[in-house]
Amino acid sequence: MSTSNEDLINDYVDWLRREIGSRSVNGYVEITTPFLDRHNDRLQIHVLAVGDSLILTDDGYIISDLKSSGFELTTPKRRQIVESILNGFGARLEDDKIIIKASRESFAKKKHDMIQAMLAVNDLYVMSQPMVESFFMEDVKAYLKKHEIRFTPKIKFAGKSGFDQTFDFVIPASRTRPERIIKAINSPDKKTITPIIFAWVDIKDVRPANSTAYVFLNDRDQEVSEDVMSAFEKYNMRPVRWNEREKVAVELMD
Repeated sequence: MSTSNEDLINDYVDWLRREIGSRSVNGYVEITTPFLDRHNDRLQIHVLAVGDSLILTDDGYIISDLKSSGFELTTPKRRQIVESILNGFGARLEDDKIIIKASRESFAKKKHDMIQAMLAVNDLYVMSQPMVESFFMEDVKAYLKKHEIRFTPKIKFAGKSGFDQTFDFVIPASRTRPERIIKAINSPDKKTITPIIFAWVDIKDVRPANSTAYVFLNDRDQEVSEDVMSAFEKYNMRPVRWNEREKVAVELMD
């Protein structure tokens, strides 16, 4: 059975009309669309008339849901990722709300743009887990900068094994403190800490005397076990839970 392009378009429009709904709520119109988020819930758009313009917003739903998945907008890079996506749909972020301004004539197109913007930002959930690791590195870097700690990022040291070992940050020795070598671990467990311990053991004897290894452990979404802490301590490394990072700030500043 052949189907014309016009038939397909008409079928789509008919489906959209059947499935979309709206109601008035406290001075604005709440539109429930047939398009689904990652929870299989229907996306909703809130429309407020302001003079001759219409303001479309998700009322903060998408960003709030994204934050719950671990994608916090706490650094310029993260916000830039979201804003870059929104710019492609003529949308902006305001107080964590996705917003598009429309006229009555452009409302249909802008509503479509709003749905596409919400879906695109919602899709960052798929990327959020691998992103979190690099973002934790950003958090450690921001912490060092906040305390005006001098550091060099991404340093490789040749180990006794003949392999190069890469560490995230190095703070040079001062008159009162030895060299401090830093590694950040987003998901501390036996699998992720073992190569870090090996890397430290491999370079320790070829670094200046009293060089100290600090390991920042992300404990925002998961508890860091005592087994992990003691494993580092056995090899004379300094494990630091992220929520306790201020306790070692002075050691890194000197």
